[in-house]
Amino acid sequence: MTIQPGQPVASVPVKHVTERGVEDATSADVLGSGTVVFFTVPGAFTPTCHLNHLPGYLAAADELRAAGVDTIVCGTVNDHHVVKAWAEATGALGKIEFIADGLGKLANALGLERDLTSGGLGMRFIRSSLLIRNGVVETVNVEGAPGEVTNSGAPAMLEALRA
Repeated sequence: MTIQPGQPVASVPVKHVTERGVEDATSADVLGSGTVVFFTVPGAFTPTCHLNHLPGYLAAADELRAAGVDTIVCGTVNDHHVVKAWAEATGALGKIEFIADGLGKLANALGLERDLTSGGLGMRFIRSSLLIRNGVVETVNVEGAPGEVTNSGAPAMLEALRA
């Protein structure tokens, strides 16, 4: 079942990718303090994620912070080497933090996983965004169709912050 507003974020082991490097952490360590925007993508360097979803949050980073967001985090079911390379290639490192959920444990714990094994990708995050305050989910936005970035994009998150 997909995580719902009012529920705490799960605490599972992840790799936290920031401008300082890659560190072992738990999802609760990364997402549990302050006002956090957490958006999830099926995969680093995949077309919609690379060309639309991440760039939208990167472009809106200053506006999100001005609206009260302390941390912007992108989660993906990729290993931390790929996630770090993606963060560097997009210029997001230092502006957005990343969770490399290599085994998909966080995607599963949040109920935000999708089976993409038919396409050779295995279990992945669905495209979504969450507004989290002090470790408790306030808003959950899930996309209705593959390749879409409407409900989970930065403009929708800015709308939720202003509501």
